[in-house]
Amino acid sequence: MTRTAGIAWDIWRAGRASQDEIDRRQRDRLAALVECARSSSPFYRRLYRDVPDMVADRVSDTGTDRVQDLGRYLGELPPVGKRELMENFDDWVTDPHITLAGLKQDLLDDPSRIGGLYRGQYLVVTTSGSTGEPAVLVHDPTSQLVASLLGPIRERRTLMAAKGARAFLHRGLRAAALIADGDHFAGVVLTESARRRSPRIARRVRVFSVLRPLPDLVADLNDFQPTVLYGYPSAMVQLAAEQKAGRLRIHPLLAVASGESLAAHAAAEIEAALGCRVTERYLASEALALTSRCRQGLLHVNADWNIVEPVDDAFRPVPPGELSHTVLVTNLANRVQPLIRYNLGDRVQLAAGPCACGSPFPTLRVEGRSGDVLSFAAADRATLGGAMLEGTKLEGARSDGAVPAGKVVTVLPLALGTVIEETAGVRRFQAIRTGPRSLTVRLELWPEAATAPVRTAVGERLGVFFAAQGAAGVDVRFSDEPPRPDRSGKFREVWSA
Repeated sequence: MTRTAGIAWDIWRAGRASQDEIDRRQRDRLAALVECARSSSPFYRRLYRDVPDMVADRVSDTGTDRVQDLGRYLGELPPVGKRELMENFDDWVTDPHITLAGLKQDLLDDPSRIGGLYRGQYLVVTTSGSTGEPAVLVHDPTSQLVASLLGPIRERRTLMAAKGARAFLHRGLRAAALIADGDHFAGVVLTESARRRSPRIARRVRVFSVLRPLPDLVADLNDFQPTVLYGYPSAMVQLAAEQKAGRLRIHPLLAVASGESLAAHAAAEIEAALGCRVTERYLASEALALTSRCRQGLLHVNADWNIVEPVDDAFRPVPPGELSHTVLVTNLANRVQPLIRYNLGDRVQLAAGPCACGSPFPTLRVEGRSGDVLSFAAADRATLGGAMLEGTKLEGARSDGAVPAGKVVTVLPLALGTVIEETAGVRRFQAIRTGPRSLTVRLELWPEAATAPVRTAVGERLGVFFAAQGAAGVDVRFSDEPPRPDRSGKFREVWSA
């Protein structure tokens, strides 16, 4: 059996395995990853110097409380973040031939090499840097292979249910990647890597940059006639409007959204206009095959190759059914650049019970990035009582609800965004916190809506919202600049500048 066939067979078997068998895969792969990190990564050797030498051996022990053993073991391993890893990049990687300077010189600074392998074996992607300094992620052959197999094997029934296998057989696969080009972002790197492997794939899979003018994008898609769309849902929403207006004339069988959160109303809008099934993937540049979607429409953690730990703001475990502050991710497939208890920064919730689809893997709901929680100055003598809205946390409030001077109110992006989004006339928006008492709003309106009354309505609704939170008078300013994606092509709705 070839290595590819062996991993594919193991992935297929794990989808039918017991929880005990999946736990065993996690423990064995984690023990091997930690051993590799300790022996070959100077960064992890220093980080784990106080971790007991035999802790990895305990993970592989059999016993009645195996899950608890794994949890205790993970708790002994310090969490890591992007900044400290990037500051120690050359000591982080386990291949001494890889350096950050070398990567930049030989690969990252050359757009023509996007999707090419570094040193003949490593796939390299970068993050957009929307939350700070971009990360540079190196994936070894095993990580690439696992990522390429997990999706097709785990989601084959979901994908074929789009309009049936016959439709794909009749029309063939023609995939349009709606992502940003020009840099080594994960979406474009994975697409171009596939195109480099085969001329046949290159003819059937193409990148359609969301950074191009919309009329040009529409014209190219009309010529290509894709059967599958994948990429940013914000771009798909724009295309749905173009299709409804008659300028876009495509008939895809499936739309796969990733890279941004997909709201229910957006999915319905895309599905109605394009006449295809819409599904979603939750992936990360750090873990290329983190989840798979089932026939019930839920996301399942690929727990045989990833460990996902929802935690609070002190990195303590959050039980299933509760929303986390952030999530720690361990990629069990990648040895060249170990990611062990990496702070991904997303707010997630694991389901408390099994999924109706019968999968042994836990289901996951993703709300958004914890870094986008906004903080505003609290009113000096506000008494909130029952006026506090769901999704708001008051730092330093007394038991009677009074807010001491100098304290802050924190607001979840979903709560603030809903206030703007549900205002009549608003099609798309962006809300940017520019200070403890200021918020800038960019609006895109429906054609029939007038700018002045919509802005007035949004301002009044936000005023009521902030007052109910106990925030000091927040100055809401409207920008003439329309909502726009960041440099990676992703569309963020709410964040702090």
